[in-house]
Amino acid sequence: MFGYVMVNEEELRIREFKRYRSYYCGLCRSLGRHGVSGRLLLTYDMTFLYILLSGLYEKPLKNERHRCAVHMVKPREMLTGEIANYAADMTVLLYYYKALDDVADEGTIKAKSAAGILNKAARKVAEQYPRQAGAIRQGCEALSKAEEAGKYDLDTISGYTGRMLGEIFVMQEDEWADVLRCCGYYLGKFVYLMDAYEDLEKDRKKKAYNPWTPYLGRLDFDALVENTLTLMISDAAREFERLPILTDVEILRNILYSGVWKRYQIVKTKRENAKEKAEDGYLSNS
Repeated sequence: MFGYVMVNEEELRIREFKRYRSYYCGLCRSLGRHGVSGRLLLTYDMTFLYILLSGLYEKPLKNERHRCAVHMVKPREMLTGEIANYAADMTVLLYYYKALDDVADEGTIKAKSAAGILNKAARKVAEQYPRQAGAIRQGCEALSKAEEAGKYDLDTISGYTGRMLGEIFVMQEDEWADVLRCCGYYLGKFVYLMDAYEDLEKDRKKKAYNPWTPYLGRLDFDALVENTLTLMISDAAREFERLPILTDVEILRNILYSGVWKRYQIVKTKRENAKEKAEDGYLSNS
């Protein structure tokens, strides 16, 4: 589901991209604390959270250089610290409860294996962050039940993921908690609906649940998707701009105003090309 809150590398300065990569690699290293390969769990979404909370709270960051399984020859710069560890902890919880949900729904070996590997680490994190763990667990369960029941209200169905991410964005209950919670809420709704949009054709062929399915017959379907996603990101960006962030703010704005649309444009172009190909085939057979 996750992986849409990414940076638009082409619109970043070289030094900004290097800085972003240092956050990304630092989060990967922090994930290694849990005894699993960071690359198996690493997401762009949690990298965004790491940068966001680092800019807001301005907690010390350690600038380190390390080799890893991917970059064995030349060491990579990595930014690590308390907030990197928090983002890593939340990543573990997300993957763990998603794996448990998949075990309940499908019972695949892959899901069982993931749940087993993360069980010890996730339980430890859940004890430290019971609010966030409870929100993720309840959100996954509610979302699964809603999808199984065939609920297609876009606002309601995406809201389950929104509430999960909203609680994750709140590292501590303070004066910024409500703003962070709202920002995460709208961003979570965007992520869920964007993921569903990307999976639409695959789900349609498999006759699997997808919240966009009932709207496919509308002449303004493409406009509906774009307008809905734009509304979600606009709301998230509005809340983001209320935060007093100066450090790496241009990277964060790049992600919110440009990067989140990268996958959308790819999926949209693919759909348009498939539609044109189908129409050409129909005309040639007429």
